[in-house]
Amino acid sequence: MREAISLALSAECLGEVPVGAVVVRDNVIVGRGFNTSIGDHDPTAHAEIAALRDAARRLENYRLPECELFVTLEPCAMCVGAIFHARIQRVVYGARDPKTGAHGSVVDLFAVDRLNHHAASVLGGVLADECAKVLSDFFASRRSRRASS
Repeated sequence: MREAISLALSAECLGEVPVGAVVVRDNVIVGRGFNTSIGDHDPTAHAEIAALRDAARRLENYRLPECELFVTLEPCAMCVGAIFHARIQRVVYGARDPKTGAHGSVVDLFAVDRLNHHAASVLGGVLADECAKVLSDFFASRRSRRASS
């Protein structure tokens, strides 16, 4: 999770919403990503998607069944869909997302039995305070800049 936080800070340096993610297999990071939606003009450029793409390229497989995803923010519905399609085994996230979170904050897609794949386990709240602080500091800074303009 610490590497995901570091990646979130990289996103922040680029003016992106600071969310970072890593894909891990056998305790080795095989994929890294952070949000680039603003700079890339791409609504799908979330940290999870970037990390999944990086891992799939490195492992030369679009399925990642023996992998875990660590992300600083509760995944949204789009990212949960990608997680399911990639066959990620385990998801670990930091802060909850009360606006778009899809592990119970808004909806719980991981609990929908009719979907054809599920992560074997999902754990939220890992380094939650630290992950949430990165986000809240970013948005506070943006609000402050707008107020002084």
